[in-house]
Amino acid sequence: MSEIQPTTPPVVDDFFALFGIEPGFALDATDLAGRYRDLQRSVHPDRFAGASDRDRLLAVQKASLINEAYQTLRDPLRRACYLLERRGFDPGLENNTVMDPAFLMDQLELREGLEEARDAERPAEAVARVAGDIEARIDALRTELAREFDSGTAESLQAACEAVRRLQFMERLHQQATDLEEELLEL
Repeated sequence: MSEIQPTTPPVVDDFFALFGIEPGFALDATDLAGRYRDLQRSVHPDRFAGASDRDRLLAVQKASLINEAYQTLRDPLRRACYLLERRGFDPGLENNTVMDPAFLMDQLELREGLEEARDAERPAEAVARVAGDIEARIDALRTELAREFDSGTAESLQAACEAVRRLQFMERLHQQATDLEEELLEL
């Protein structure tokens, strides 16, 4: 019979510490996934089948915390928001939609590209081209975020807030491209 060690309820205020990794935007996704599996194994219900109700409850709570931490750290947008919030910055995803006009124009052109792709002679290829352009912009934003977090200055973290908002826009646009690709496959 196993016994779980966390306090009641399990309190961890640092998802990076929970996984035993250094806080930062850039991380090894394969290593994170391995650590996730190890942590989940440590609180698996089978290990607590004969345990007290309290220990079973703690294991469930810790499993939930591990899942939340993993979902946050594995997603670059959520990870960036988490890092900013831990450093006292509000990325303003819900209420700050003010964007650089050049970025908005770029996004508008990409949206128009998706609409035009729908009616193109070879729509799947046209959508794939636009999706590739969007993916390139997402990669560039993730690189920018890694650089801003590495710098760690207040100015760079403010720039990271702006990059997070742009990344959110681009990820939504990428989802629209993916949805359109799936729609075209069904035709």
